[in-house]
Amino acid sequence: MTKLKLCGLVRICDIEAVNRLNPEYIGFVFAKKSRRYVDPAQARELRARLDKGISPVGVFVNESPEAIADLVRSGIIDVVQLHGSEDEDFLRKLRELVSCPIIKAFSVKTPQDVRIACESSADLILLDSGGGGTGTVFDWDLLEPIRRPWFLAGGLSPENAADAIRRLAPYGVDVSSGIETDGVKDIQKMNDFVRAVRGAAERKL
Repeated sequence: MTKLKLCGLVRICDIEAVNRLNPEYIGFVFAKKSRRYVDPAQARELRARLDKGISPVGVFVNESPEAIADLVRSGIIDVVQLHGSEDEDFLRKLRELVSCPIIKAFSVKTPQDVRIACESSADLILLDSGGGGTGTVFDWDLLEPIRRPWFLAGGLSPENAADAIRRLAPYGVDVSSGIETDGVKDIQKMNDFVRAVRGAAERKL
């Protein structure tokens, strides 16, 4: 079954919606330049309202390993997602501080980008169009068979999610702007996206 990650949640009503939809993962964005940024105090309040069966992911862009580890140790996040220029040395330093799963995002523009991503020591890789949360789809034809767990991101929506799953069979799908209207999470689009993903996954069984 394809895993779901609904990213960029900032409001209590967003949490109430995901508690009803029950995705495997949700995302809190800790990159200060993002319009979806939440500070640790906000994230703590949102986490407290999140159902225990849903794993909160912290999304970071070139943050220090120590700052990331503080959020993990405090129980605000269960998974780390790196969206900057973090290299293998950074991952080694972070693993000395935390034992939780690490997702590393990669921008895909050439087949070589996919091969580099597949060599990452991260627990999971995420393939995106670049920038994060831009709503842009990259060229899926660049994806050769990927023999490790990976998330698909970039321009996903209720309209194309099912096709993406049938064509590419990712471990999971990650969406943010595709479930928004005017930059705000849209509950109906969230419902439609989850329904599309689960419907496609069920038809594959």
